[in-house]
Amino acid sequence: MLNEFATASSHVGRRAIVIGAGVSGLSAANALADHFEEVIVLERDELPYGATPRPGAPQGKQAHGLLGGAIKALEELFPGFARDLVQAGAVPVNHGFEILLEFPRMDPFPRREWSWLTYSLSRPLIELTMRRRVEQQGNIMLRGGCRALEIIGTTDGSDVTGLCCETEDGSPEIISADIVVDASQHGALSLSFLKSAGRPVPKETTIGVDIRYATALFAPSPGALGEFKAIVTFPNAPEGVHYGYLSPVENNCCQLLLVGRGDDIPPVDGDAFLAYAQKLSTPTIYNAMKGAKRLSEVARYGFPESKWRHFGRLDSFPRGLLPTGDAICCLNPVYGQGITVAVQEANILRRLLSTNALEPDPLATLAQAFLAEAESLIEGPWAISAVPDFIYPQTRGERPEDLEDRLKSQAALARLATRDPAVCELFAEVRHLLKPLSALDNPELVRRVEAEMATV
Repeated sequence: MLNEFATASSHVGRRAIVIGAGVSGLSAANALADHFEEVIVLERDELPYGATPRPGAPQGKQAHGLLGGAIKALEELFPGFARDLVQAGAVPVNHGFEILLEFPRMDPFPRREWSWLTYSLSRPLIELTMRRRVEQQGNIMLRGGCRALEIIGTTDGSDVTGLCCETEDGSPEIISADIVVDASQHGALSLSFLKSAGRPVPKETTIGVDIRYATALFAPSPGALGEFKAIVTFPNAPEGVHYGYLSPVENNCCQLLLVGRGDDIPPVDGDAFLAYAQKLSTPTIYNAMKGAKRLSEVARYGFPESKWRHFGRLDSFPRGLLPTGDAICCLNPVYGQGITVAVQEANILRRLLSTNALEPDPLATLAQAFLAEAESLIEGPWAISAVPDFIYPQTRGERPEDLEDRLKSQAALARLATRDPAVCELFAEVRHLLKPLSALDNPELVRRVEAEMATV
């Protein structure tokens, strides 16, 4: 079925290949479907029939949720997606009054019903719901157990012409394509293609955080969370490092995520894992979990650094090559913004394909236009989530010259949000990527933030 942007004559090429069948790859495939005769998604893992974690999604067993911005972007890409999530078992949460957010040394945020929802569910259920929608597109082929080996193009690297992969039986296969979208975790094949052709590779900005976190699934005791659906406890930074996230998932279960830094690692032993929750800045989550039955092993994951590859700053880029998602930027997963950014990038791609469809060569400028917009898109979440990690002295990377002012400004804004419901919702809308960071530049709000900063 063609979406509202596409017409039968809007094809810009015969075949597109997407590397990776995660959230980013599935989003990109759906964006491509109305503009190419055929879209092939290659995934190294065998794709499960149900909501089962797979090895290629390293955070597949970790706690997940979809921010307000993610739902908005997914609805644009897959109309009715929120309905599909609920039917699959996801838990809708009104962030305005159904989540208890605990910030040390701060008053509680005002509780109000907001007009937008978040959704709490497991990562495998997110991917399964997306796969089901993608499979409804008759021209998208999902090939599990098929590993991408090398992006192929002209000798000078000016054009990409296809991809070499390893099929399920281990034999090599070369697939020609007009465009290759690299939605892999590290973007290694895109970087290798640029290097082999002697082309410049993007500069990288990194912020070393050495996050260590772990998740387990529980059956909570009745009424354990009181009047809330979820509880988030933030650390007393920079002295404290522990985050706690307790949120619902499908099948009347809840997921408990505990976060440490450096050598402070949540244990995998079940009893010790729950006892680790006592290290949080409040006992709320620990008390809520007393008597809960653990339903899964404790799955642990390490995240060394946030990384931003600045493809959008290169003077030129190969025609037919398009990195996206984590291949461009990996954000600290504690803030939960990576999925939102990936789907928003897919909507950028969808819009540019529609705009370029009538051009003589629709793909000539697509990559550079997409990467430039993606660069601008990432600036907001990077400032919101990555830069504040510098509050910890052990965080590695180049600190902005105005870091102290930024941190003080964010703290003052948060304090204002505890007293003003309108500011509270606006602050949340920016953090959920529903509104741009510039929404906080309102002169009256800036004046109030500056006045609040002066009181400390």
